[in-house]
Amino acid sequence: MPIGIIVNVLSVFIGGILGAVIGNRMSDDFKENMNMVFGACAMAMGVASIVLMENMPAVILALILGTIIGLVIHLGELINEGGAAMQRFISRFVHSSGSGLPKQEFESMLLTIIVIFCASGTGIYGSMVSGMTGDHSILLAKSIMDLFTALVFGCSLGAVVSLVAVPQGIIFILMFVAAGVIYPLTTPVMIADFKACGGIIMLVTGFRMIKVKEFPVADMIPAMILAMPFSWLWTSFILPLVS
Repeated sequence: MPIGIIVNVLSVFIGGILGAVIGNRMSDDFKENMNMVFGACAMAMGVASIVLMENMPAVILALILGTIIGLVIHLGELINEGGAAMQRFISRFVHSSGSGLPKQEFESMLLTIIVIFCASGTGIYGSMVSGMTGDHSILLAKSIMDLFTALVFGCSLGAVVSLVAVPQGIIFILMFVAAGVIYPLTTPVMIADFKACGGIIMLVTGFRMIKVKEFPVADMIPAMILAMPFSWLWTSFILPLVS
């Protein structure tokens, strides 16, 4: 059962509603400081997964080639375009008039939260780990951060933030089901390297959140697809030759 996904979706929905109720009572300084804490939490989650790594060369190769693929196909831009399409759909039902923001700023912020909640490396990675191993800890930790993130955005945008939970739930459930299909084909070593690969993406996501460096997180997502095959190839063919 996708417990982690259900909790994550509810956290976004509830956070958006609470933010709409609280309104603009949070100062900009408070929001910025909380974002720093969220970034530190993301980095801690990443480090906890990285230490599980079994085959470092395979994971590094997956990250490099996966990022190259993402950059070549402009995955980050495609994700933003998908978010923009969802933003346009949601804006048909909820307009900026109730938020007090100019229309352009409202739509820009709405696009940002759609990408954060629906297409983050942490969410996709957490959903797949949940589907493969039944470990919901990543999504549960993410839910805590998403609750307050949705609350902060809800203060500015209103209850529209809670509607983002719908596409988020659909995307994460698809990842969960796909991971369950893949799991019988995997080994413990492959899963450990997959977690390590996702951990690196979570780590750089934290750096983005605290505005240290704008890593191409969305373009790095294909690395998670390559991590397990590369781990298997390294363990089955290359490692016996060099050991």
